Amino acid sequence: MKLQITHETVYDYLPAVETAQHMAYLTPLDNATQTLLSHSLQVSPEPAQINTTEDVFGNSRSFFSLQVPHTQLRVLARCQVITQAVHLPCSEVAWESVREHFRYQAHAGFEAANEFVFASPMVPRHAEFTAYARPSFTPGAGVLAAAVDLMHRIYRDFTYESQSTHVNTPALEALAQRKGVCQDFAHILIAGLRSMGLPARYVSGYLLTEAAPGTVKLKGSDASHAWASVYVPDLPEDERWVDLDPTNDRAGWPSPGEDYVTLAIGRDFSDVSPIRGVIHGGASHTLQVGVTVEPMMEPAVLPQPTRSQSQSQSQGAESNQSQSQSQSQSQNSSFDKP
Repeated sequence: MKLQITHETVYDYLPAVETAQHMAYLTPLDNATQTLLSHSLQVSPEPAQINTTEDVFGNSRSFFSLQVPHTQLRVLARCQVITQAVHLPCSEVAWESVREHFRYQAHAGFEAANEFVFASPMVPRHAEFTAYARPSFTPGAGVLAAAVDLMHRIYRDFTYESQSTHVNTPALEALAQRKGVCQDFAHILIAGLRSMGLPARYVSGYLLTEAAPGTVKLKGSDASHAWASVYVPDLPEDERWVDLDPTNDRAGWPSPGEDYVTLAIGRDFSDVSPIRGVIHGGASHTLQVGVTVEPMMEPAVLPQPTRSQSQSQSQGAESNQSQSQSQSQSQNSSFDKP
């Protein structure tokens, strides 16, 4: 699916910000499963400098600094991507085998998935996460089947409610109140998976804003979205991270759906927040964010007429023109009658 995304962020400050430095994760991934066709980032006021680099997880991040006083910061990201069709892989490996594989062993070889087993700033270890996740992890259950079951349970047990939490709400608090937004549900799913000794990572991205005809609009489609992915080691090497969206109860590889755009991956939200930074001044601020994701329409290609067709069309046009003139003359004659 070919999609175009517009992501606008506006901060209004009072009093003015004197200087600022920001980091933005607003460039979708470009890899074997998602093609980035174009991307632009506009910042107002114009930054003194802007640099784009790749972080440790392979995400593209843009750093910019503002050295002039400003009462408003506007960041506009536009991009076009091609996403792939989705399928849910088949896996038979038991979750206990995966847990043992990632259990610490002295002198064991390094695996990149190891860093997603441990607690992270917004996904701590806690007995409550283990207690909630355990019913999905019955003895001998497949790791993917158990992870999908945990996703189903979060979808059933929790209420999606805007403004019920904020970006810094602890995952444990969202677990206790059984409501939140996509970020909370992703953190709870990750915490549950890691509590069972499994690698799980955070995924930020977007959803198609308007649902396709005959389908239901997904939750979280009017803003940035978030979901999780679990590591399944018996799958082909490039398919081992399977995505799980507990907000909409969808799972698949390379994403939960063709109507999803993957922006960045990390241990939790704190690794890949769309914009973060340090400001001098601006004691209070308001924030407005708007996201639109829509299909890109292919331009219509009209067939070129053959020579004989062109002549016929031209003759037809001349006939129509003559007919119109005759009708006009006839109408004028009738009009002139007393």
